[in-house]
Amino acid sequence: MANHSSAEKRDRQSKVRRLRNRRNKSRMHTAIRHVEDAVTAGAGETAQEALKKAMPIIQKIASKGTIHRNTASRKISRLTKRVNKMLAAA
Repeated sequence: MANHSSAEKRDRQSKVRRLRNRRNKSRMHTAIRHVEDAVTAGAGETAQEALKKAMPIIQKIASKGTIHRNTASRKISRLTKRVNKMLAAA
């Protein structure tokens, strides 16, 4: 338990940031899951729309510092490759 007022404030701030990061990561994982579900189902239009919605979410979370920018880039790249591969096969 924090004993100094500055340590108590730091504890409050870290709790708020932790909840914000969890909320943002949850949004990102949900958006990614929508893309993957559409690819698995073979729905090309739905997969493209889900990808268009997921990309700015992932980029924004990276810009806020919740995830590293290279991680965001890798996730977007892999999702895009999956959608393009699925569309090419169809």
